[in-house]
Order: sequence, then C-alpha cells, then structure tokens
Amino acid sequence: MKIHCLVHLEFETLGNIREWICNKKHALSLGIPAEDSVFPQMDDFDLLIIMGGLMSVYQEDDFPWLRNEKQFVRDVIDSGKAVYGVCFGAQMISEVLGGKVSQSRYKEIGWHKVRSLGPFYEDDSLFHVPADFVAFHWHGDTFTLPAGARRLFESEACPEQGFIYGGNVLAVQFHPEIDEGCVENLIKNCGSDLVEGRYIQHMEEICGRDDLILSSSSLMFSILDWFENKIEQR
Repeated sequence: MKIHCLVHLEFETLGNIREWICNKKHALSLGIPAEDSVFPQMDDFDLLIIMGGLMSVYQEDDFPWLRNEKQFVRDVIDSGKAVYGVCFGAQMISEVLGGKVSQSRYKEIGWHKVRSLGPFYEDDSLFHVPADFVAFHWHGDTFTLPAGARRLFESEACPEQGFIYGGNVLAVQFHPEIDEGCVENLIKNCGSDLVEGRYIQHMEEICGRDDLILSSSSLMFSILDWFENKIEQR
C-alpha cells in the first residue's frame, strides 16, 4: 500500500503511524504543503493522511498555501480515495466537506475520556474501539459535522471528536498516533499552552503514561488495519 502524509510541523514524527507502516512494509511518502505546492498524482498513493498543525484552517491570509492544500484534499475525496485526518487534518476535512472550523469553547490538552456514539463500537464494519476510552488531545479549534457525515465520538470538552464520510474518509480530533516522542516534542515546542484551564492538564499528568500510549497505539493500528482492508478489497 502506498501512503502519502501531509505534514505541517517541523517536529512531526508521525508517531505510531510510522511504526505501523514499517511493520507492514508499506510505502511512505511525505509532503510539506508550506514548502512545496506540488502534490502527488492520484495514482501515486492509496491512502492520504493529513497530520496536525499549529495553524488554523481558516488562517489562509497568514498561510496562503492552505488554499492549495484544501483544493488537493477536496480533489482526493472527490476521487474516492481513502483519507484520514487527525486534529488539524480532521478540521481541514470538515471544512472541505462544507463544515465550519472555529475556536472551541475550551482548549483540550492532555489525556481525556472520549465516548463512542450510538452502536459504533459494536459495528463490525468499522475498526475496533471501546465504548469509552482515554485519548490524547492538544487543540483549541473545533469543527462542525459536515452534511452526510456520521458522527462517531464526543468528549466533555468538545462534542465533535470524529466522523466518517462516504465509508472511506475518517476524521478524528484526538491523537491516536501519539507516542512518547510525540509527547516530548509537544511539551518542548508547545509547552506554553499548558496554562490553567478546565481541560488543560499539567505536565506531570501528561508525561509518563505508558499505559495510555499503549492503548492509543492499539486504536491507531486498528484504524490503519481498517483502511488497509478497505483498500485491499477494491
């Protein structure tokens, strides 16, 4: 399988996504929209992954390259390709599909509970996920549910935590790709975000959670296995 990742942070490592790709011996290519306006052809990849970022999708005046990236993502979705977006990537998918992205009422940073909605966690056609689980968050924006999308997750701080669209486009606000290196990089580069807040944890609560990093990896691998199976069945 050929996987193309759009990366928006200098310290982006892809977390456990890279581990899964290496274990499966799939092909990985990276694109940095802020530095290169050339995107791959549709035949050059099977799955598009859109990673997180420090900017907001509505800041086109400050980051003009966002316009080209949004058009590319729109074209990929229209082509029927598999697409996965995380955090900023999920917000971009929402906007491309007609949703709205704006500042959330609360910043949500750290390990917080996420709830699966409806019968999702019992749906054999989707990836395995429990009814309730703890996931890693680091965001101040949120999105609205696009028309035609199925809402999958919610948290106390943020009602929109993920959706599926068209059976092959998945957007999640939280970070199942998180690993120890991701946590360290976020603390190092974005530690100033750790101010007092209702849903902002202290550094001591965020670091050293090997148990939660392990469960996040299990969820991320389940999601990627699901994409792999769908692509193989085409």
